[in-house]
Amino acid sequence: MSAPVPDPGRPENTSRPYGGVPPEETPPGESSTGSGAGPYRPLTRGWGKGPLVLICLVAVLCALFFLAYAVMLNI
Repeated sequence: MSAPVPDPGRPENTSRPYGGVPPEETPPGESSTGSGAGPYRPLTRGWGKGPLVLICLVAVLCALFFLAYAVMLNI
């Protein structure tokens, strides 16, 4: 069995203080963040009336079903 390989990231295994990477090789902390999230795109109108009416209709039908079920259980 061979000897374990020393961890180069540990301070006691390097001649540099605080680890094995010199400061000039480490990127600055904020260099990877951009100033924006992408190109500007103007807002669109949003959802059409058809899908919105359909979702509301399904919600009302579900509410009526559970209301009728609750009334049936109390009779």
